[in-house]
Order: sequence, then C-alpha cells, then structure tokens
Amino acid sequence: MVKTFYLTTTLPYVNAKPHVGHALENVRADVVVRYKRSLGYDVFFNTGTDEHGQKLQDASVLARVPVQEYVDQGSENFKKLLEKLGVTSEHYFSRTTDPSHIKGAQDFWKKVFDNGYIYKARYQTKYCVGCELEKTDSELANGHCPDHPTLEIEIIDEENYFFKFSAFQQQLLDLYERQPEFVIPQSRMNEIKSLVSRGLKDFSVSRLKSKMSWGVPVPNDPEHVMYVWFDALVNYITALDWPNDMEKFEKYWMKGTPLQYCGQDNLKQQAAIWQAMLWAAGLPGSNKIIVNGFVMGEGGVKMSKTLGNVIDPLELIEKYGTDALRYYVLRHIHPLDGSPMTAASFAQAYESHLVNGLGNLTSRLMTMAEKYLESPVDTSKITIPQEWHDHMSSYRMDLACELVWAEIGALDVAISETEPFKLVKIDENKAKGLLTEYIGRLSKISLMLSVLLPTTSGAILECIKTNKKPSAPLFPKIQ
Repeated sequence: MVKTFYLTTTLPYVNAKPHVGHALENVRADVVVRYKRSLGYDVFFNTGTDEHGQKLQDASVLARVPVQEYVDQGSENFKKLLEKLGVTSEHYFSRTTDPSHIKGAQDFWKKVFDNGYIYKARYQTKYCVGCELEKTDSELANGHCPDHPTLEIEIIDEENYFFKFSAFQQQLLDLYERQPEFVIPQSRMNEIKSLVSRGLKDFSVSRLKSKMSWGVPVPNDPEHVMYVWFDALVNYITALDWPNDMEKFEKYWMKGTPLQYCGQDNLKQQAAIWQAMLWAAGLPGSNKIIVNGFVMGEGGVKMSKTLGNVIDPLELIEKYGTDALRYYVLRHIHPLDGSPMTAASFAQAYESHLVNGLGNLTSRLMTMAEKYLESPVDTSKITIPQEWHDHMSSYRMDLACELVWAEIGALDVAISETEPFKLVKIDENKAKGLLTEYIGRLSKISLMLSVLLPTTSGAILECIKTNKKPSAPLFPKIQ
C-alpha cells in the first residue's frame, strides 16, 4: 500500500511583492516534497495566496484598482516566484478567492456554528490592520504594533461573531504533552505551551460587511463576512476539496500525517487557533508544524521595506540562477532560528561554494574523464549515506547541505593530492582507477543534491552519463 503525505505552506498576503522569506518557505517545502516522493510517498503539496481582509481592501483603494483585479495581479506574482524557484510542478496552488474555497469555508463555519462554538456578541478591541490581528496593550509599543510601527492601531467597536477559543485550552495542553514534537523547534513548542497555559480568550471571527466587504460571506447572515484568518486557515482542508471529496480528505489529511510550514509570527494561529478550529468542526488536528525563523537583514535586524533591507528573490534568481538561491536559503539560513542575509553574503557564498566549489570540481573532474576514460563510469550502484537521510528526515536541509559540501571539499583535496592528470603519464591504469573512484564520489554528491538543487544535480548526472565535461559552467562567474 502506497504511503501518503500532505504538506502545506502558509498562504502569503498579496499586498506586496514576494520577499526572500516567501522563497525560503517554498524552497524548503519543495525539498521535503521531492524527498518524500523519492521514497515512494504519494504527496499532496499545497501552497498559494491569501486574498481577503482589510489590508488588501485598503491596498486596492490606494492602488486605484478594483480589489479582485488587485488580488489577481498579486497572486500571479507568487505563481511566478514558484516557477522561478524550481518548485515542483506537482503542487496545488490555492487562492482563497476561489469559489471552491469560499464554499468550503462556509461549510466549515456551519459545522463549527452547529457544534456550538460560534456565537454573537458586542465587543471593543484594538486592531492592527498590518497583522490582521487583535492586539492587547502588552503587545503594543508606544501605542503601535512593533511589526507595523507606521500604521495606526484601529479601535473596533461592533457586534461580531466569536469563536469559543477558550473552550480548548486543556485539549491543546494535552496535545502538547502527548506530542512533544508537535511543534519544531523546541523553543517554539515552549512558547506556544506558555501562551496557552496563561489562558485563552474567545476572538472575533467576523466583520461587518458595511465596514469591510472584502471577505467570505457568513452563512445565513448577509451583514457579516468572515475574519480573514478564519477563512484562510480553512484553506488547508478546502485544498483537498473538503467536504466534497471525503475520500481524498481521508487519504491525505487523516492518513497522510499532515505537515505545516509557517513563519514564527504564525505560531499561535497554526499551533493553537487552527487546531481548536478543527476540533470545533469535529475534525482531527495537524500532525506536525515546523516554524521557520525570520530571514534577517545585516546586524540581525528584521527585514522591512521601511529600512530598505528587503531582498527580492526574483532579482537574485535573475542574476545568479535558481539553484544559487535554493542553495543559499537551504544551507546558510538556519531552518529553525533564522539567520541574517545580505547581498554581499550571498555573492560571497556563490563565488566560494558554487563557482569555485561545486562548479569548478565538476568541470575539473569531468574534463579529465572525457580526456582519459574511454567510456562513462557505471555509477548505478552508488548509494546515498544514511547520515544524509537522517538529516532530511529531521527536516535539517542545512545539515544535509553541510554533508554534501564536506564531500565536495574532500574530493577536491583528493584530486589535488593524487593529481590524476599527471599520474596518467606514469601509471595510466592507476590514474584511470582513481578517476573512476572520483566520478563515483561525484555521482554520490549529485544524488544527494537531487532534491536540493535539482537542475544542477541533473546537469552533473548528464555529464557522468555521457562522460563529457559541462558544455557551460554550472555556475558562471558574476562580474
């Protein structure tokens, strides 16, 4: 019986161009999907865009573009990014404005409402449009949201529908106790346990349509639309065509050990709110949540348009190529804690590890092979080290990359020490034996790269298969 696996990223808002953090999350997800498929899993991979809410409605007004046209344009930017990142074509691209999602979100609302976990009440709260979240005084700095200091905090005073989040405190704490690796890394698990243990407040899950019309209509109440987070989270199951195709839902969600990738600013929504929503609808929760750290600017400062330190992934791809960006975010951005990234650090890593490292090694070795070996080396019995599989199974692509580049360094040293290009004039058979061994080692490197840098891996394997040096540098020098 074929094993199934389900993976979803978070869905970014489309009010701004994609940034390198979006690229990081999608590349990591793509690597997991490719790895699982290489092991024979039937994988459903969901990604896409979040297209409702006050922030997008306001942005469309500023842009003087109808809101549907505005989100259509924004969604295309993220589709383009996926293509440029080399994300596998076998994925489902969700849009929360899709009719199928809207109907699914309404069906989910009805389930939660009928189960007694949605009620109506009047309330007043402080609200950050940038986060699309309610804020307590303790979460503000000088009256502003720390993540959006240029935006004024809004005061909402109206009658809305509420979700009984408070009813799920103990169930959440029991989950965290039962599954100590439900959230990775441990620091984020400790954070969510601490947050939930302090108590949960019910929260608003609707907005008055007269004030904010751009949202999913609340079933049986035309005066309200759903709060953006409520409808967006439901996408993780509407992507599986829940509740219309329960066979598909059972295959991937019930039996497919669903894994979610998210950023550290999504922790509460993914690890607590979404789990409570699922239980309120009578559905099983997620299996595991991996929380990415932020990609930081120079000096560990969070990237922002205001500071001018945002890196455009499409510009990097245009200049250096797809696999160069994949390499950097996989190896040099810590998968759990985050790391700083600058244009200079990227350029240095590209030159040192790709141009002068992997690229030069491949060209050097295959040039000798083409010249001195009569036929391609048989690499059919080459296997990948178990240590690499251990890193991949633990979602530590950075350590998998470190292993690969350790192999690259060791092979470079071996070639420099034995000098087959000189040895061939003295002992041809021994030189050919060394070249055969070294090409086997290069094949192992390329196999380990197959899910990390698929284009580069394919190019190296083609060189080995044809016993030819690369027709062009794998990683050209950038002037």
